[in-house]
Amino acid sequence: MIIRLQYLLISFLLLAVVSCGPEKSYENDFDSAEGLHKGMKVITDVMVSDVFSPPVASRNYVYSAVAAYEAIVHQFDDYQSLSGQLAELEPVPQPENHGNYDWELAATVAMLEVGRKLTFDRNLFEELEVPVFEKFDERNIPQRVYENSVNYGKQVAEHILEWASGDYYAQTRTYPRYTSKRGVSDWSPTPPAYFDAIEPSWREIRTLVMDSADQFKPDPPTPFSTDPESQFYKEAMEVYYALAEGDEREKREIAAFWDCNPFAMDAIGHLKVGIKKISPGGHWMNIASLASREANVGLMKSAEALAFTSIALFEGFISCWDEKYRSNLLRPETYINRYIDESWHPALQSPPFPEHTSGHSVISTAAAIALTEVFGDNFQFDDITQLEFDLPVRSFDSFLEASQEAAISRLYGGIHYMPAIESGVAQGTKVGNLVLQEINTRKSE
Repeated sequence: MIIRLQYLLISFLLLAVVSCGPEKSYENDFDSAEGLHKGMKVITDVMVSDVFSPPVASRNYVYSAVAAYEAIVHQFDDYQSLSGQLAELEPVPQPENHGNYDWELAATVAMLEVGRKLTFDRNLFEELEVPVFEKFDERNIPQRVYENSVNYGKQVAEHILEWASGDYYAQTRTYPRYTSKRGVSDWSPTPPAYFDAIEPSWREIRTLVMDSADQFKPDPPTPFSTDPESQFYKEAMEVYYALAEGDEREKREIAAFWDCNPFAMDAIGHLKVGIKKISPGGHWMNIASLASREANVGLMKSAEALAFTSIALFEGFISCWDEKYRSNLLRPETYINRYIDESWHPALQSPPFPEHTSGHSVISTAAAIALTEVFGDNFQFDDITQLEFDLPVRSFDSFLEASQEAAISRLYGGIHYMPAIESGVAQGTKVGNLVLQEINTRKSE
């Protein structure tokens, strides 16, 4: 009995020594970024279901992407945090033991936790994220490493959500409904749904790199006129005949590919059916993931691409929406129906907000500039984003080529005059260049 007790005591002491010894460092796979891309797709799919407006969707994307970036940036010697570079972003809490985390898991958790809190359908979110975490389960990550990673991801998410709470979004939710003005040149609701104008106060949201919403105030629209000899009338006629010249089928395909209307209304007899689609920002966030996969870049550069793109989109929407509700110009559909042809309707449904400048032109250009900074010029890619919405793949030789097509699609769709497109591209160029100027993801040599 004494010998057995001594044996048990010795075994217990040996176990204690082993338990108190240094933990074996976990080997991270920094080449894998599928968790990030699949996580971002979960956020996109939930936002499509929730029908977030394009500006609000850009807000959800930027905080989710920045959370993923900040969760892992401290693991890469040549990258640096966005704290101190984005307005009011303080450094995130640092991990306690760098060797006992799976960093892709931590970044994915940070992204998804932020996305979950900023969207509505929690049940759908939980359903869609299951396959994301099943991939991590297949890695046989040690339990302690798994728990550390999840807990740290949640800690970063809490920090980012606290930062997000100060951007004045909550305050704008309490504002009274927008009342349309009655002037002949003023925007008014358009068929078939006649929705109220969305996000008229988006200019009040905190900017991240711009000094104000009107830093890049574009040229105003052409002076309004109903005179058939006027420049404004000619611009309306350009929209009216946009599909009449050249390859009409190709133009309609381009318009449909870049439609990205989160909630189009289709009238079938007396029945109106809502059709949910990806937002413009969601389309470009998907392009960021497509490019990351195509270039076969690892975890950190994928996080960089998503963060850069989301920041450009977020700033672009603020800049664009500032001008929309300053000029408050009516859509081509309204003008053409009043003064040219009352039976005409555009190829695309007119979105529910003023016309100048073109949102697609602004945000697509800004996003393309951001992606070009990450992946370089002449980056060829096949854009498969719209396959799930029964639209074909389109191929591009560069991000800027894609953004140019997105911009001109608004003319083909019949929903913007050319000055809104041209001024929008110029505006988006300034926004994108400012993002590159103000945000430095790499440490100085």
